[in-house]
Amino acid sequence: MIEPKHTLVWNNCLRIVRDIIRPQSFRTWFEPINAVRLTGSVLTIEVPSNFFREYLEEHYIDLISKALKRELGKEAKLEYNVRVVSGEDVVTYPQQSVQEIKNKSVPFPNQPSNITNPFVIPGLQQLEIDPQLNPNYSFENFIEGECNKLARSAGLNISANPGKGTFNPLFLYGGSGLGKTHLAQAIGIAIKKQFPEKIVLYVSANRFMTQYMDATTVKNKLTDFLHFYQMIDVLIIDDVHEFAGKTGTQNAFFHIFSHLHSVGKQLILTSDKAPVDLQDLEMRLLSRFKWGLLAELLPPDYPTRVAILKAKSYNDGITLPEEVISFIASRVSTNIREIEGTLISLLAQATLTNKKIGLDLAEKLIEKLVTKNLHEITIDKIQKVVCEYFKIDSEQFLSSSRKRELVQARQISMYLSRNHTKSSLASIGTLTGGRDHATVLHAYNTVCDLLDTDRSFRKYLSEIEKQLHSN
Repeated sequence: MIEPKHTLVWNNCLRIVRDIIRPQSFRTWFEPINAVRLTGSVLTIEVPSNFFREYLEEHYIDLISKALKRELGKEAKLEYNVRVVSGEDVVTYPQQSVQEIKNKSVPFPNQPSNITNPFVIPGLQQLEIDPQLNPNYSFENFIEGECNKLARSAGLNISANPGKGTFNPLFLYGGSGLGKTHLAQAIGIAIKKQFPEKIVLYVSANRFMTQYMDATTVKNKLTDFLHFYQMIDVLIIDDVHEFAGKTGTQNAFFHIFSHLHSVGKQLILTSDKAPVDLQDLEMRLLSRFKWGLLAELLPPDYPTRVAILKAKSYNDGITLPEEVISFIASRVSTNIREIEGTLISLLAQATLTNKKIGLDLAEKLIEKLVTKNLHEITIDKIQKVVCEYFKIDSEQFLSSSRKRELVQARQISMYLSRNHTKSSLASIGTLTGGRDHATVLHAYNTVCDLLDTDRSFRKYLSEIEKQLHSN
C-alpha cells in the first residue's frame, strides 16, 4: 500500500526527531501525533489537546521546523488540529506569525552627547526603542464586564486620541490579577495600530528604578536618561506604587511626567491602590496622578467570570460543558489570574490523565485549589455574613433604602471590609450598592464611635467577626 504524502513527510520528520531527543520524550510527545493532510507546503498534524500543542511549540518547534523545511522547502508551515477533550469537535490552529509591534527609529537630537537608550547595549548608532508590548494583551483578548467597563471605555477613547482630552494621565488601579497590565498594554497596542509613527513604551516601575540607579552611577548619564524618556509619545508605567520611599526615582519621574504632559504626550499608570491610599509618595506626584482619569478595576462578577472562561477555553481549543463553566465561575471569584490558572490546571489534568472534562473532574480539582482559600475574607463574604446575622435579604442590603437596620448593617459591613481586606474605600463603596468613598469613611467612623460608647453594639459586632472567621 502506498503511503499518503502527508504521512510520508511526517514519518521522515519523525526519523530526524527520534535521532535527536531522548526515547522517553519521543514516546510522550511525538508518538501520539498523527499527520492529517498536506496542502501545498502546509502540513497539518493532529494532537491530543491544546496543552499538548503548547508544549510542542515551547520545546520542540525549532526542531520540527528544521525537519519540515528539509522535507518541504523553506516555505514549509505547520498547522495543528486539536481534538477537543470534552467532545468530538476539532479546532484547527494555523501557523500564525504574530505581528511584531515596533517603534520607528528615533534620530539622535542635535546635541553634543548622544542619548543613552536604557533598553539596549550602549554603542548602537540608532535609538531602536522596543515598545515592550505583549501582542497577547490586546483589546480583543480583554473581556469587558461591569468590573472594568469604565477603564476599558477610557482605554478605547485614549487609543483613538492619545494625549488629548481629559484622560491624561489614565490611572488604573485595583488588586492583583484584575487585568491592569493587560488593559494598559492593550491601549499601547491599539495606539501603535492606529498611529504607527508614535513611540510607545511599556515599562515596569521596578525596571524604571533599576535604570534610574544605573544612570546615577555615571557622569551625565542621568541627563541622558531623562532625555530618553522625554522623547516617548505614550509612556506606560506599571505598578507605580513601587516608587514608594524612592525619593530619587520619584524626582526623576516627576520631571519626565511633567514634561510629557506639558507637550501633550499620553501617560498611562497602574497601581494596586488609588492615589489617595498610596503612602511614601511625594504630594506633588500624587496630585499629578489625579489630573486625568482614575479608573478602578474590581474583581469580576459572575457573568464576567463566565465570559472569561468561555473566551479562554475557546482560545485554547476546548469546548467546556456549561455546567463546568458555571461551577468554576461560582467557586473561583478572587481575580482573573486565578480563574485562568484554574482553567489551565483543569486542561492539563484532563490531558495528562486522558480524562474527559466534566463536573466530576472540575470538582476534584477545585477542591484542591480552592480549599486553602476557604477562610479568606472578602467583601462578598463579609456582606453575606452580615446579611445572615441580621436576617436581611442581599437585594435589600444593596438597595437605596434608608431603613435604620439596613443602614447599620451596611455600615458594619463597610467597617469590616476596611479592616479585613486590602480593598480601597472606593472599591468597598462600589461593591456596597454603588456608594462613594466618603460614605464608606463616614460608616467606618460611625462604627468606631459606637464601639467606644455602646456595649451591646460591641457584643454583636464581636459575634459577627467570630462568624466571619469560622465560616
